[in-house]
Amino acid sequence: MPFIQAGDVKLNYVEYGKGDNIIVFIHGNLACVNWMDLIWPRIPENIHAYAIDWRGCGDSDKPIPTKDYGNYSIKQHAADMLGAIKALGIKKCGLATHSTGGIISTYMLLEQPEMFDKVLSLDPASPRGLELQMEYTPFFQALKDSREVTFNALAGVAPSLFIKESLIPETKAQFGPNTTKEQKDLFNLLVDKTRLLSDGIWFGTAFHLAEEYRKGTLVKEAYKIKQPHLVLWGENDVIIPRADMEEMPKLLPNCQLRIIKDIGHCLNIENPDLYAEIFTEFFRN
Repeated sequence: MPFIQAGDVKLNYVEYGKGDNIIVFIHGNLACVNWMDLIWPRIPENIHAYAIDWRGCGDSDKPIPTKDYGNYSIKQHAADMLGAIKALGIKKCGLATHSTGGIISTYMLLEQPEMFDKVLSLDPASPRGLELQMEYTPFFQALKDSREVTFNALAGVAPSLFIKESLIPETKAQFGPNTTKEQKDLFNLLVDKTRLLSDGIWFGTAFHLAEEYRKGTLVKEAYKIKQPHLVLWGENDVIIPRADMEEMPKLLPNCQLRIIKDIGHCLNIENPDLYAEIFTEFFRN
């Protein structure tokens, strides 16, 4: 697998397509570049796409986290992505983001606005961050300790792939009858990929999302972001509040919101045909 040096870390990346219409995908928390595996075969080859593993994720370097997870902050991930994009020789590109990748892109757009044109945000953590209502450390510890717990937790964020009645606590989630083999295989790969995560991801990301919410720094700066945004939000998303998504067009001066029925947090694996169609149309030259 190819790597690119970004500051003090080597980051794994994948590349698809060719040409000057360049799109960089920024994945979400507990994730990796493979979350787009079903999408790349469904988009035209003249869309030149890159996906980059965060530090601590996938096959990228995994520095030992500092006590306050400072080396795994949202701002640090943004700096890593900017460094990787520059090291790849990309002068200008679009961004496709998922979940926490959304707030990472906010820092990127504020830091280097001239590098980016338009942004497709799937169920993004907004500039507001996330208000976490629970003590999250035991929850993420349980995920870290058990593949089965992780499987069930990830099933909850991609509910359309599963039998609804199996998505209850202490019940093993069961794939639904319409879930394809490629979706099942990818889902199991994504669960396995969580076994590779650094503690800086398992525990640091939630900490920093909560800090972003507490400080409210990006909310005050978001008006400066002029790039066109299309925000996609699944109406059954249990991670990102609807109110946060409805606020996005108010925070960003050039932003539209599209709500997707019968989908959770992960349109890119729940309905890859629809996501690829939206992706292709949005980034078409």
